[in-house]
Amino acid sequence: MPPAKDVIKVYTQMKFWTQVRQYVLVDGHSKRQACREFSIHWDTLKKILEHAQPPGYRHSKPKSAKKIERFLPVLHQWLEVDRQAPRKQRHTAQRCYDRLVKEHHFDGKLTIVKDAVRAWRKVHAQTYVPLSHPPGEAQVDFGESSFYLNGVLTKAACFEISLPHSDAVYLRAYPRECTESFQDGHVRAFAFFGGVPTRISYDNSRIAVKKFVTSGGPRKRELTDGFLRLQSHYLFEEHFCLVRKANEKGHIENNVGYTRRNFMVPLPSVRSFEELNDYLEQCCVEDLQRSVRGKDGTKAQRLEADRAAFRPRPAEAFEACKVEVRQANTLSLVRFDRNDYSVPVQWAHHKLTVIGDCRHVQVMCKDEVVARHPRDWGREQVRYDPIHYLALLERRPGAFDVARPLAQWDLPLCLGILRRKLESDWPADGSKHRPKGYINGTTQFIQVLRLLEDAPLSDLKAAVQKALELGAITPDAVKVILEGQREQPLAMFNLAGRPHLSHVYVAPPDLDAYSTLLQSRGGAA
Repeated sequence: MPPAKDVIKVYTQMKFWTQVRQYVLVDGHSKRQACREFSIHWDTLKKILEHAQPPGYRHSKPKSAKKIERFLPVLHQWLEVDRQAPRKQRHTAQRCYDRLVKEHHFDGKLTIVKDAVRAWRKVHAQTYVPLSHPPGEAQVDFGESSFYLNGVLTKAACFEISLPHSDAVYLRAYPRECTESFQDGHVRAFAFFGGVPTRISYDNSRIAVKKFVTSGGPRKRELTDGFLRLQSHYLFEEHFCLVRKANEKGHIENNVGYTRRNFMVPLPSVRSFEELNDYLEQCCVEDLQRSVRGKDGTKAQRLEADRAAFRPRPAEAFEACKVEVRQANTLSLVRFDRNDYSVPVQWAHHKLTVIGDCRHVQVMCKDEVVARHPRDWGREQVRYDPIHYLALLERRPGAFDVARPLAQWDLPLCLGILRRKLESDWPADGSKHRPKGYINGTTQFIQVLRLLEDAPLSDLKAAVQKALELGAITPDAVKVILEGQREQPLAMFNLAGRPHLSHVYVAPPDLDAYSTLLQSRGGAA
C-alpha cells in the first residue's frame, strides 16, 4: 500500500485535473480563461483536455545506457553460459560487474550492470504451461523434516504421494530413504487411497533408476530390480521427469513444502516412528476435508473420481523388503545395509539369504529362518543375539564372562543365583580327582541357558525358580520342569454350544472283563 502522503498527492492531482476539465468542457469557459484561472501553461491545459486522467511521465524514446551498451554482448554471453551451470554457481550482478572492471576495464557503476542483468533475466525467464491432471494419476517424492524423538532432534525422510486431480496426499516418515521405505510407502499409500494409480510420476532417484540409457530418447531409463518388483505387482505405468525438470511433477513439489509447514509445525515430539506416522496419517485424513482454490468440492469428494479410475489392489500382499545373499563370517555375523547381525554359530561360513524390511532383518537358509533382529538404521552397528553363541560357549566356557554378545544381556536374578549354586556344587578348580563325565558349573549353567533356544525367557525364569525351590538345579531337572510347565492339561469336554450332541448316550465301560482277565492270569501263575 502506498504511503499516505502519496495517496493525498494523487488524490489532489486528480481533483485538480477534474476541476480543469469541467471548467472548460462542461461549464463552457475558454481555454485562455482556464489558463488564467488555474495558472497553468497552454501545453498543460492541452494535455488535461486530451486525457481523462494524468498519463504519467513518458519517454519519447528509450533511455540510452551508453556506458554499458558496448559491454552487453559479453555480459549476455556469460549469462547464457550460466543456464547450463549449477544453479548455485551462476553469475550474480556483482560478479558480472567485477569481471567487467577487471577483464574489460569497465568504468561505469554497479547499478547499470544490475539493470542490464535484470533486463536479460526477465526476457529469458522460464515460463510453464499449465498441465491437465486426469483422475487416477499420482506423483511421488521424498522430503526431509525434523521432529523430536524421545527428546532428541531427529531428521526423517518423508515419503509423500499426491493425487493432482483431487489434491489428496499421503505422508509417511522413515529413518532413511531407501528401497524398503520406498516400497513400504507405496503399499501404505495404496491402502490409504483405496486403489492403485494408473500412472505415477517420479524424479530420477537411484532407488528407482539404475542408469540412464543413451539410446531411446531422453526419458529412457534402466530401472532397479526393487522398482520393477513393485511395478510388476501393482501394474502401474511409470513416468520419469527429465533431468533438472522437477516442474514436470510440480504438484508434489509444492505439496512437500505445504505438508512440512502445516503437518510438522510445531515440531512433533514422539516416542517412536510409529507414533509419528499415526499422527501424520491422521493429518492426511483431516486434510481430505479441505477445499482447494479453483476446484469444486472437498478433497474427499474429488477423491471419488480418482478411486473410480484406480486399478484395484491385488489380493496378494506385497512384501516391501530388500533381499541380499551374504556369507556369515568367522564371528557368526552377516552384513546388511552397512550393519552386522548375528546368526547361530552353526551357520558361520555359510551363504545365507538376508531379508530386510522397515522393521526387521531376517536371515534364512533355504526355507528356514535362522535369525531375526530389529532393523538398525545406523551405520557400522552390530546386533547380537546372545542365544546364538551359547552352543560355542558350551565348548569354551572360559570365554563366558568376556564374550561380547553377552555383555549387555540382562538376565533375571534367579538365573544368577542358579549359576552361583552350580559353580559352588561343581567347582572349576584344578583338582585332578574329578569323577568320570565331570562337567563344571559354568558349563552346566550354559546348558540351562541353551533351553532358551526353544523356550521364551519368561518360561525359563519360572522353571528355574521352581528348581531352586525343589533343590533340583541340574540342567536335566530344569528341562523336565520347563517341559512340565509347557504341557497343556486336557480340558473337560463341555456340551455347551453343542445341542446336536445332547441326545448321544455313551454307556460306561464294563470293568468285570478286566477283573476276569486278572483272575485268569493269577490262576495261570
